[in-house]
Amino acid sequence: MRTALAELKAAISTELAEIEAGEVVLVACSGGRDSLALAVAAQQLSERTHWRVGAVVVDHGLQVGSAEVSAAVTQRLVEQGLDPVELERVQPDGRGGPEASARAARYAALDRAAERVGARVVLLGHTRDDQAETVLLGLARGSGLRSLAGMAPRSGPSLRYRRPLLGLTRATTAAACAELGVEVWDDPHNQDPVFARVRVRNRVLPMLEAELGPGVRDALARTAQLAAADADALDEWADRCWVDAVDSADGSLGIAALEEVPQAIRARLLRRAAAAAGVPSGELSMQQLLALDALVVSWRGQGAVALPGGVSGERRYGRLGFVGPVASGSGSEPSTGDQWTRAT
Repeated sequence: MRTALAELKAAISTELAEIEAGEVVLVACSGGRDSLALAVAAQQLSERTHWRVGAVVVDHGLQVGSAEVSAAVTQRLVEQGLDPVELERVQPDGRGGPEASARAARYAALDRAAERVGARVVLLGHTRDDQAETVLLGLARGSGLRSLAGMAPRSGPSLRYRRPLLGLTRATTAAACAELGVEVWDDPHNQDPVFARVRVRNRVLPMLEAELGPGVRDALARTAQLAAADADALDEWADRCWVDAVDSADGSLGIAALEEVPQAIRARLLRRAAAAAGVPSGELSMQQLLALDALVVSWRGQGAVALPGGVSGERRYGRLGFVGPVASGSGSEPSTGDQWTRAT
């Protein structure tokens, strides 16, 4: 039977099978069990694979003493032989709530560090338990199939971000840390019930396991895998339909082409067209999307649909197009001619 540390190393080796000797691999490390086990295990593997394994420690500055903690984690990683070890200090702007803004600032810092040291990949320590929490949060928000797919094994620019531990549990990473004899840091935010994820972790999932059995986390993680496969297939279908539906000159979509596809595909086309017209990512609500869909399937002469970012969608002459916001200081009105204008 393999030890926890052996399981970690096997998962990392599988994820990084195409990485060649001399390439830089960064590990995002907070000093907690998951990321620290990942960092040290990857560094030990590099003695055989000859990767150059480094780390990035991000200080969000959200709690008293965070500077000292991040400095101590950085030093610990240096002592473990990781090189380079980058310390990034960020200031989340609070937009979208504390969790979302901290996440956005963290990924921006990871991107900067990866570009600076020429890292092809950045390893993240998300486990199967994290995946279960993500799926449950997505279910509670009613965010759709892609949200239920949870965290992808690979994501980000050029699939930079890798999550080799999604098949392993927190218990496994804790056992690996014990094998390694490394000192871990317990982030007090991980016990703060102000955060929805903490409430899911400490209250909701234990309650579900008590009522439904101990397999709930595994079932949620399997749901993520199944949902991801379905969402990928629908996205590929939508990509093929996009070519026939869109007018590359003005970004409008043909009503006939939209009517021919199922609502799940049509929704993807509408979201994509709205984003291309200037609707900020993630701000198109379900109500607005349904209003756009009604311009296709329930046309009764209704007017334009107001969308975020000062964009509006409207149906005209058998096409659904988008009008961008009035140019700042121009004093002009949105286009009312036969051609739509792309937002810029």
